[in-house]
Amino acid sequence: MRFGIDLGGTKIEIMALGERGEELLRRRVPTPQNDYGETVRAIRDLVLGTEAKLGVRGSVGIAIPGAISRKTGLVKNANSTRLIGHPLDKDLSVALNRDVRVENDANCFALSEATDGGGVGFSNVFGIIVGTGVGGGVCVGGHLLPGAHGIAGEWGHNPLPAREPLEIENAPDCYCGKRGCIEAWCSGPALARLYKSHTGHALAVPDIVAAAHRGDKAAADEMEMYYDRLARSIATLVGILDPDVIVMGGGLSNINDLYTELPPRVERYAFTPEGPTRIVRNKHGDSSGVRGAAWLWGEGEGRA
Repeated sequence: MRFGIDLGGTKIEIMALGERGEELLRRRVPTPQNDYGETVRAIRDLVLGTEAKLGVRGSVGIAIPGAISRKTGLVKNANSTRLIGHPLDKDLSVALNRDVRVENDANCFALSEATDGGGVGFSNVFGIIVGTGVGGGVCVGGHLLPGAHGIAGEWGHNPLPAREPLEIENAPDCYCGKRGCIEAWCSGPALARLYKSHTGHALAVPDIVAAAHRGDKAAADEMEMYYDRLARSIATLVGILDPDVIVMGGGLSNINDLYTELPPRVERYAFTPEGPTRIVRNKHGDSSGVRGAAWLWGEGEGRA
């Protein structure tokens, strides 16, 4: 039995996976908002309660919106700031009396989709998250490639490959402290912000997409710029990793046009590929994080 946990900003979700990846149970509880210790206890109680219900002990993997520092062993880069500076994996191992694996949620997305999702059957899989932020993860041969500093796949904080001088002069600030990050240009909030700055009207991303489909020129122009910037950014990944498949996740992965607009554009910007990059929709959607957390353990591991 594998237990996967997705530790989010507002909820903690647990999923029990059977031997073939079938979902056996899923539960959610609110995430404690003020105290790190309460978060550890909430996860402990969720696991123990699930094990009591199913009558079986299992391995535990956890997806978090951050990473465990290879240098310090403490959580870093987490937008759930109460986790930062704590040895979450070690504290949970003590609380649950077993080894616990903790991994970045984008990496868990990539692992889930490579294992039995949109990237199944491919060796080199890049999972892209495009939503509130821009991130990703890399799986090679069915195994995560976390990197020396635990930031492999964090392409959203590379600078946008600028084609126009104005993209350099008007590079937006990013929360990470830099300017002109891909995330600051290509996330959902960025797309909505750019549309408003160009038109003076505020629209949510789905409404911008719908307006473009109706023939609204301002919306169509905005989407054209968006596809171009996203394709330029993805082309840099292709030049380094040359993935067999890119699996899209996050809220913007629901834009159907991505899967026809991006491949030829990426091919145009990338370094002499022999055909368009395969870009596909995720299979498991919002469940990929919690499923990937469960897949952090192989069969028979992590129960002691």
